[in-house]
Amino acid sequence: MHRSINVLIKGFMIVGLLISTSACKSITEEKETSAIANSEITVGKFEPIFNGESLEDWEGDMSYWNIHNNVLIGEVTNDNPLKNNTFLIYKKLELQDFELKLEFMIEKAGNSGVNYRSEIVDSIPYALRGYQADIDGKNKYTGQNYEERKRTTLAYRGEQVIIDSQTSEDGTPILRENIKNNAWQNRTVSSTLGNSDSLRSRINIEDWNTCRIEVKGNKFKHYINGILMSEVEDLDSINYSGKGWLGLQLHVGPPMKVHFKNIFLKRL
Repeated sequence: MHRSINVLIKGFMIVGLLISTSACKSITEEKETSAIANSEITVGKFEPIFNGESLEDWEGDMSYWNIHNNVLIGEVTNDNPLKNNTFLIYKKLELQDFELKLEFMIEKAGNSGVNYRSEIVDSIPYALRGYQADIDGKNKYTGQNYEERKRTTLAYRGEQVIIDSQTSEDGTPILRENIKNNAWQNRTVSSTLGNSDSLRSRINIEDWNTCRIEVKGNKFKHYINGILMSEVEDLDSINYSGKGWLGLQLHVGPPMKVHFKNIFLKRL
């Protein structure tokens, strides 16, 4: 009798041990799965968001975008012109504070840019509205801060700018009325980062350049080839955007190509 009881007790202990081991394994697997999920949105580490082979996590009109030799190419042709500016949008997540670095090369006739903290325009396919690090083939605008479909030019190349809020007498926001010569008027140039033409000479034409964008709170810095080209502090509580989408632009205009590679993102 005692022997039977001991055998029964041992049996319960073994079953309990198996259940406990299984539970521990399940918890471990859950933690591993969670770690894998979190690794996809790492904070404080540069990670590639373009793998050179596919456009996973990106959305756009694919009649304008292709990949060749690990390079992302946006192209406008006579047979496939643009009616509106179009974007290849990184749809994995909306971004708040981050650093982005990439390399770009653009033909002389080209006009492009990198939008960030932008909203999607519902009425136009693959259109964004928001901050942009401007890029063009003649380097007339490359490095400046331009707000697409909103306040237009916020900072020209070589400018450190503070943007303040402005409202009408009844307290409603002023937008289009405060734009003149394609530039936002309610802005103060607090400091200079250098002569625009001198900075322009540091940007390669029809060759590869590096671009780095720093976005922290309400401060935005655009670097080309390691040189700070423009800086904006946006204190405009009406029009300021603290979160939004990232996208690469193709601008309406003549036939052209723009190339992007080595696109890395670090969330802050």
